[in-house]
Amino acid sequence: MPELRQGDQPTPRETTTLPVVIVLDRLRSAYNTGNIFRLADAVRAQAIYACGYTPCPPHDRLAKTAMGCDQFVSCRHFDETTQALDDLRRQGYTLYAVDTVVGAKCFWECHFRFPCAFVFGNEALGISSEALARCDDYVQLPAAGLKNSINVGNCAAVILFEALRQFK
Repeated sequence: MPELRQGDQPTPRETTTLPVVIVLDRLRSAYNTGNIFRLADAVRAQAIYACGYTPCPPHDRLAKTAMGCDQFVSCRHFDETTQALDDLRRQGYTLYAVDTVVGAKCFWECHFRFPCAFVFGNEALGISSEALARCDDYVQLPAAGLKNSINVGNCAAVILFEALRQFK
């Protein structure tokens, strides 16, 4: 019978940091944000930029789903997403909007240029038009059902693990 790994590891299995910043544009849910902290740790992303009213540490509900990742995943808060994107552009990041923009490329057709930032938008409103205008490219997940999008945390998981696959 296979052995199941239990508990946290004393140190990360991987020492390489994925050159990705996760930009959260006005997320409403602290639970979604906490989930994205878990994902950031899992892929060893560089940082999370929490923009606008996106919950950021310290925050009780965020901490509940982050399960401690909020203590060691780097996080910066920006009043406006455009400020975060301008900062990343000055540092040489390629900016990808992950949204249901008409004409966006399906994620499996994209070849990400690192270092990069992925912008994820509000659960109901998507990414603000001002932030979309600053992005270099637009990425989407295909949706064959009635809804044209999935939960932002699930979407982030798909994109971040694809970025990890491409970086390796």
